[in-house]
Amino acid sequence: MPGAVSPVRGRPEPAADGAGTAAVLVAADEPVFPGHYPGFPIFPGVCVVEHVHLTALATLPKPGLRLAAIESTRFLSPVFPGDRLEVELAWQEKDGAWRCRAVAGTARGQAAAVRLRFTEETEEGEL
Repeated sequence: MPGAVSPVRGRPEPAADGAGTAAVLVAADEPVFPGHYPGFPIFPGVCVVEHVHLTALATLPKPGLRLAAIESTRFLSPVFPGDRLEVELAWQEKDGAWRCRAVAGTARGQAAAVRLRFTEETEEGEL
């Protein structure tokens, strides 16, 4: 799609113990910065959540899982151009769904805490 923003360029690295990690350098020339905010660029929270989502997709504990809900997100500090955004997550199966708890942060500390819920697709492709 022309003009689409692709703010997440890192490659997630799955861990053998059910945890996952990924990192991305937030480039100063990201197309989201001129409007968020002029003169004081901050990486949008939705882009932080998308980085968590992509890390989760790369570390799914079993095939066929799809994002069903963003259960919670708490933004704790800003992410600026030039920051290295790191995500650490862990998976847990509970009540027929898989939950992913993630922390995204920079060298200054935690930037966000995110909880995602994944469920299996049915044969019709519905959740």
